This record gives sequence, C-alpha cells and structure tokens, in this order.
Amino acid sequence: MVSMHTSPADAPGVGDAGGMNVAILALAEGLAARGMEVDLVSRAVREPEVTAIAEHVTLRTLAAGPLEPLPKRGLAGVADEFGEAVAKLVGRSSPRYDLIHSHYWLSGLATLPVALELGLPMVQSFHTLGAMKNRMLAAGDEPEPEARLRGEAFLSSQVDAIVAGSAAEVTSLIDELRAPADRLWVIPPGVDIELFSPERAADAVAVRESLGLPPARPLLVIAGRAIDESYQRRLETTASELGVAADVRFVGALDRGTLARLFAAASLTLVPSHSETFGLVALETASSGTPVVAFRGSGLRESVADGESGILVGSREPREWAAAIAALLGDESRLAKLGASARGFAEGFTWATAAASLLAVYESLARR
Repeated sequence: MVSMHTSPADAPGVGDAGGMNVAILALAEGLAARGMEVDLVSRAVREPEVTAIAEHVTLRTLAAGPLEPLPKRGLAGVADEFGEAVAKLVGRSSPRYDLIHSHYWLSGLATLPVALELGLPMVQSFHTLGAMKNRMLAAGDEPEPEARLRGEAFLSSQVDAIVAGSAAEVTSLIDELRAPADRLWVIPPGVDIELFSPERAADAVAVRESLGLPPARPLLVIAGRAIDESYQRRLETTASELGVAADVRFVGALDRGTLARLFAAASLTLVPSHSETFGLVALETASSGTPVVAFRGSGLRESVADGESGILVGSREPREWAAAIAALLGDESRLAKLGASARGFAEGFTWATAAASLLAVYESLARR
C-alpha cells in the first residue's frame, strides 16, 4: 500500500494526516489478520526507516527529494524519484509483491509506471477527488489544479481497479473522470466500535479537565489543526467579532483516545464540510452514541443516516444550522433516541468487513 504524501502512521488531525491515514492502517491490519503480508510505503521526511507497525504490517519510508515535509502541490515534482525508489523496493527482476494499492492521486502518479513495467495488478483509492472538491468549492478557496484533474482522469483509465468509499464518489468517477464502470468497487470505511463507544461518555468530566474546558458550560469545541494557521486566526477573529469567543475552544489535534472521549462526551458533532468522499468523522461520532449534524452533500449522505444517526442540513445557511442544532439541544428525548440509533447505524460498518471486501478485490485481480 503506497501513501506517498503522508505516512499511514502519522497522527490524524495534523497537517495532511486525516481519515485516509486511519483507513489505510485499519485496512492493513484487517488484511494482516487474514494472512496477508502488508508493506506500507511512504516518502521519507527524515532518514528512511523500516518499522514494524503490527504483526505482518511493516512501514517503509523511501527517500525521494529533500528529507523534509513538502506541500502536496510540490510533491508531483518528486513523483518520478519516489517511483524509482518503489521500483527498487518491489524488485525489477523478481517482484516480491502480488499487487500495488496506491492511495491518493500522487501515489498513483508515482507508482503506475512501476506496476506497468513489472506487470503487477494496480488498485487505486483516491480518497478525495479534485473534480468533487471543485464542484463544491467554498467561497474564496483555491480550486484544485488542472494537473490533478488530468492526473486523476488518466489514472482512472489505466489502473486495474478503483476502490471508492461511497456511491457519491462512484458517480463523480463515472460522470466527471469517465472511469470504466466495470473497474469500480465501493467499499465504505469502517469504524473501531470498541474505541468509539458510548461507554466513554463516563469520562465527560475528565475529558473536559484534560482539555481545559469549564465543567458545566455549553461550548463549541473545534478539534484538529489546520494546515494553514491563518484559517484558525480567521475563525478566532470571527468569534470575537460575534461576541462568542468565550464560548469557543480550539483544542488542536487530539490523539485517538482523547478524540473518542470527546465524541462520547459531546451532545452533538457538527460536520459542515463542503465535500466529503464518505465522512469518517461522522461515522466515528455516531459509534460514540453522539448524533451528527452535517451538510447534505457528497458522501455525507451515506455516512449519516438522516433521522437515525443525525440530521442532514440542506444548505450552508448559518441560521438553518442554528435552528437544527437548537431544536436537538432543546429536546433531550429526541437527542437520546438519536444517540442510541446512531450507535446501531455505526455498528453496520466495521473494518473487518471492509478488509474482507478489499481482499475480494485483490483475489479477483490475482485470478484475472
């Protein structure tokens, strides 16, 4: 499994690390549990290393370009060098792998030539699509570059299989990238239902204390760290201008355990994303027994069951969001009922199921 621009071992919520990192690691461990030997391959940002992540799962970082983090828009310039490093790892004379599964378009750009040269099956997961992001672009945001759009379209026509996370992604792949329908597989992400559990709500007071939050005051808690620090400063300025700065807390990137406790302790989780291929956060918070309020768009329509695991809001109008949130917070019975059904919805998505489905894709390519 190739993840060129971010290591699967990186903590989600910092820089480019997010749901993709969680998914790659969980799938690798699920495949290993079924007897597969999995190497996770990423670009080295310090001295290259080989690390055992779990039984039968190994992380290998390869030198390509400077040994330091690079912005995603600068990584295309080292894709050829990274591909050469992958080719050496795979082994030109006698390939030591059965197939290559690249994650994100940059990984595909780097490793497609390797797969073609060695005759290895290649699976591609995009996780996000430039065309989807541009279609749902926020005001003032810079569109994804033409090079990415062309690269994703080219990969879609060349790889042996594309694994999509949702029907919304499949629609975009077919309509906007002209991907061959017979190469598309839909495998929704899973959720760690033991880590993200309603039982962690018992730690509500402790998690407030650990994050420096007052014990009994309604708050909007914003977790994660933006790649562009000016984004958080704009949010802080907006909160001050609206006179609600005392009611908003920025807690930065959280480890998975703390995040799970925060989800369980929260009354609601808000997911206002313009575009989500699936929406793993919505599933994790539902698993924690906390309803979601999310924008009715792209993959969130599949990661949120409207009226069962949360509420989908049909616009990005703040007053409409405020009305939906206030209605839920003012109705404790409905909130509790949604929390219980949210957990049941999330239990239908497991990493074990996702890994088994992915293994079926691999086996079909091996037979072919």
